[in-house]
Amino acid sequence: MAAKAATTTIPIVFIVSEDPVRLGLVKSLARPEGNLTGINFYNSELVGKQLELLRELVPQAVAVAVLVNPAGTNTFEATLRDIEPAARAMGMQIKLLRASTSGEIDAAFASIASERPDALFIGNDAFFNSRRVQLVQLAAHHRLPAIYSGREYSEIGGLLSYGANIAEAYRQAGLYAGRILKGAKPSDLPVLQSSKFEFVINHQTARTLGLSVSDKLLVAADEVIE
Repeated sequence: MAAKAATTTIPIVFIVSEDPVRLGLVKSLARPEGNLTGINFYNSELVGKQLELLRELVPQAVAVAVLVNPAGTNTFEATLRDIEPAARAMGMQIKLLRASTSGEIDAAFASIASERPDALFIGNDAFFNSRRVQLVQLAAHHRLPAIYSGREYSEIGGLLSYGANIAEAYRQAGLYAGRILKGAKPSDLPVLQSSKFEFVINHQTARTLGLSVSDKLLVAADEVIE
């Protein structure tokens, strides 16, 4: 948004996790107009599906702690908008926890330790992704079944993840940058929407938590990490 406000002529390629039209970045996906185009990888719009997968693995889960970052305004608001109705529809009760620093993540898990929810939902957020080792280790320490927004978490021990392939989104952004450097105009490049979503299960973590993964989930997973 700051880059958009700074120039109307220099080409800008963005990667965003929610609707760029709603954010005001482009006029439409097919015809961006202006000097911006890019990739929408949808992760902020997958909350309902992520909750469903968590419920499928932990059917007894009623109380779910939801960790969000209020400093990530757009993703924060999108998560709040979607998670409450999705949770109500599944008979879940959510407890919102906020963290914008490493210390606040520790404090949030201290609160979790005292309240003992049935499961944990980690909101989609760039800061959380940068702190994924801390988050996964704390979830393991407190023996909490947790779902995350990307495979990067499951690869280091996170129980479940469902989201767009971020590496593919960055590859597509790089291709667009290359085309612009060769003379293409952002206004002629439609905003691309991620079509590749990945569901990853860390089976070893499930066994450590004493969870039985159904054949239905194992078949549905794009990857099962043993």
